[in-house]
Amino acid sequence: MQSHRGIDRGSIGRIATAAGSLVLLLLATACGGSGSEDAGTAAKSSPTNVSATVAGVVAPAKVEVIADLTGCKVKIRTDADELREGVCHSKKGDYLITTFPQEKYKLTWLDAAAVYGGKYLVGPRWVVSAKPALLERLRPQLGGKIQQLRGVGPAPAPTG
Repeated sequence: MQSHRGIDRGSIGRIATAAGSLVLLLLATACGGSGSEDAGTAAKSSPTNVSATVAGVVAPAKVEVIADLTGCKVKIRTDADELREGVCHSKKGDYLITTFPQEKYKLTWLDAAAVYGGKYLVGPRWVVSAKPALLERLRPQLGGKIQQLRGVGPAPAPTG
């Protein structure tokens, strides 16, 4: 599909991805050591040894990228203007990745999901749905925050 300026959407996506990769490369290079560290110190400070949440990094809003960060080969189940959803089946467990073209769509989705309650891993323009223990394991790789949504209906009776 061509836009009015002759650039197709695929080109825009590739340009945005390339620009994002360049920014990450520049950040990684700028944060590198002076070269005077020994191998043991360099290994301890290597970006691969730092979790996303500690580094303040959050996954981008693209289903395939989020799936790749978690080691999953995703199967897209919904590809609409308002959202994209992909299902991951992994050794860690099953989970759903939902991305949104704008933050307002994510907020609308979270409002609708609040009816069901539960915990979700939420980042900018994306949500991961899974069992709470799995969300905790995915958070270091993706960043974001675990958000508890309230369900509708009576509160469970106290046990005891």
